[in-house]
Amino acid sequence: MWWVLWLLAAVLALFCIVDVWYFVRAAVVILRAWFQPPVWDVTAEQVLTGRVTPHDIDMCHMNNARYLRECDFARFSLYTRNGVFKATRALGANMVVGATTIRYRRALCIGEGYELRSRIVTWDDKAFFLEQRFVSTKDGLVCAVMYCKQSVIRNSPDKILQHLCKRKVERPEFPEDLQHWVNFISASSQALRAESGLEEKNK
Repeated sequence: MWWVLWLLAAVLALFCIVDVWYFVRAAVVILRAWFQPPVWDVTAEQVLTGRVTPHDIDMCHMNNARYLRECDFARFSLYTRNGVFKATRALGANMVVGATTIRYRRALCIGEGYELRSRIVTWDDKAFFLEQRFVSTKDGLVCAVMYCKQSVIRNSPDKILQHLCKRKVERPEFPEDLQHWVNFISASSQALRAESGLEEKNK
């Protein structure tokens, strides 16, 4: 009987110190994507469907942080189905989120269904740039749109895609609005480096 109490205490402690549901959901999303047909076009849009539940809301609409969390899961599915995850691991590389920006256009209310449409827009020497849109299934309105800079560590997007596609893949042009955001990131980085004295140290 005591082992049951110890087990319950361990589970309770785990839920208190770790976001268990995040890791469970991530595993489910990746496994589901693994068994779905692969997407050979790395820039193709992929769609996940969802619905706003009581667990997602504040003030009867989807909490702003939940949008970013759902985007995480959509990227896991995207990279699994288009092979980017597999190529990244094969090259001993890793990917982390370097920056995000999101614009909320209309609230998604409790019970409302949506499509989360994700795609790789383009890339540079150090990162992939993705667009992710929340589209209401009720009226087709884009309720929120996010850009994500997915930085590549210990390799480059070009080499990952060349390994995946067995050829050099041409980079799509940066859309004007995305280029403005990339310029902002660069300017912010330079300002913070100067503020911390890194610019002088590197001279």
